[in-house]
Amino acid sequence: MRIRGKAATVVAAAAALVLLAGCTPRDVETSPTGDETSAPIELVDALPAGETEVDEVTWALVEGEPRSLVPGADYNFVQPNLCDSLLRVQPGFTVEAGIAESADWVDPVTFVIDIRPGVTFWDGTSVTPEDVVYSLERHHSDVTSAFYGAFVLVAPEAGIEITGDNQVTVHFVAPDSTFREAIAGGAGAVLGKAVSEAQGPALGTSGGELMCAGPYELESWTPGTEIVTVANEDYWDGAPLVKKLTYRFIPDGTTLTNALLEGEVDGAFNVAPASRSAFESSDAGRLVIGPSTASFSFGPTRDTGAGANPMIRQALSLAIDREQYISTVLKGLGQPQSTFVAPFSWSGSAAADVYQAGYDALAAPEVDLEAAKKLVEESGEDTSVPLRIAIPAGNKELSQTAAIIQSAAGQIGLTIEIDERQAADFAAIFLPDPGPRENIDFVATTGYTETPGVLAYPQLFLLPAEQGGIFNWTGYANPEVTAGLEAARTTPDATGAAQAYVGAQEIFAPDLLQVTLAGSYHTTFLTDELSGVVTSVAAYSSPWALHLGGQ
Repeated sequence: MRIRGKAATVVAAAAALVLLAGCTPRDVETSPTGDETSAPIELVDALPAGETEVDEVTWALVEGEPRSLVPGADYNFVQPNLCDSLLRVQPGFTVEAGIAESADWVDPVTFVIDIRPGVTFWDGTSVTPEDVVYSLERHHSDVTSAFYGAFVLVAPEAGIEITGDNQVTVHFVAPDSTFREAIAGGAGAVLGKAVSEAQGPALGTSGGELMCAGPYELESWTPGTEIVTVANEDYWDGAPLVKKLTYRFIPDGTTLTNALLEGEVDGAFNVAPASRSAFESSDAGRLVIGPSTASFSFGPTRDTGAGANPMIRQALSLAIDREQYISTVLKGLGQPQSTFVAPFSWSGSAAADVYQAGYDALAAPEVDLEAAKKLVEESGEDTSVPLRIAIPAGNKELSQTAAIIQSAAGQIGLTIEIDERQAADFAAIFLPDPGPRENIDFVATTGYTETPGVLAYPQLFLLPAEQGGIFNWTGYANPEVTAGLEAARTTPDATGAAQAYVGAQEIFAPDLLQVTLAGSYHTTFLTDELSGVVTSVAAYSSPWALHLGGQ
């Protein structure tokens, strides 16, 4: 899971690309009614593979300049094209081979990784078992690693060892149904050991070096301006068609929209929903809507005050019209969502039908002001005390979100004050120090999971802190939920794991540790001259530009 809105750089938790011959539409969703959002939406996982070579493509990063290109040190769309992982997330959110030609369980507590022969780093040196062990141990042995949670069941001593010329074996203290999917993302990215150790803290920064085995090689990084990458002509899965891929930092949505429409940049992800009409009427390119695990939500920040009271959260949820929210804030580029885990998360699972049945059994979001007012009255909270909700400064969608929450609260006898914080102050909310959260009751965010699976989000908010509940700021503790989530992780059988999760979900969903307002789609704008990008949320964790090229 990643919390976006300027906080992506400080928080995280656990989680061969098929050559695409054509568009891969997954679904057709009907948007809320409205002047520009009434047409059906076809969700597309990826565009047809490019056919011709291109000298250079300029890609914009609305998330702004990365802090680092090391997987887990920051989350950006540059890193997935640089550092290949042992396994690879497919556009449809399944997992297939990557640097590892095979990686799977040989028994409930033993995971064997067979490295693909002939894979080399950018400098031509071979990817070895030593590099793989080094890369995995970076997370296994460091509790501050963003991917530490993916390794908590790995044996503490000799848990990751070389067992052959091209083989690494991982030993577990209990089965772990989440590990294989986790190493398809940043947790399984392979870095060159020698270069990484030599770089120390400078590794992957604008002042340091990086050595990976992805389809693109880092050529230069000009702070405040751009990152330039060039095609790895010896890439194990075929050289990219785009020979130079340059990233520009354009964090302002309006500026980015203008740059795309005027042809100053060739493409971007997460383009502003407010610009939907302009994108769809453009002669320069097209807006592509893809499936995603992302959602807009707000949640409590401490264990005292009205925000910590589930009755207040339930009341606010009942006061917000989701269809109107989607139409107003997302311009129809989203859908109502019954809990904070999006259905796309399990779309590639062998037990998808179990997860879907459990999800369908949840109460769908509805508007009921009378019921909301009654909950407020019965909550026992002093309604004369205003509630404060924090949002990141400059984020138009979250600013609108806060205004909608504020208006809804006023209709049921609550007062909401909006606390707009600059980037560093907003990011501090998600750090272990509770100080920045003491004077707020809620924080509004967008979040997503970048690898398949259902446990990444719930574990953060529902488990005790010592078990990975780093955002369990209310001290939520339900033994049945904890047991259910633990069983879901440690049950090797996919159906059994899904059943355990669904049982826990039935209990925790009504508690609204996150009040989910909408699931949002993955938005991509791309010039008409190009094709081949991954257009689903898998772009966060896979080499999305590998098949980018001319039409």
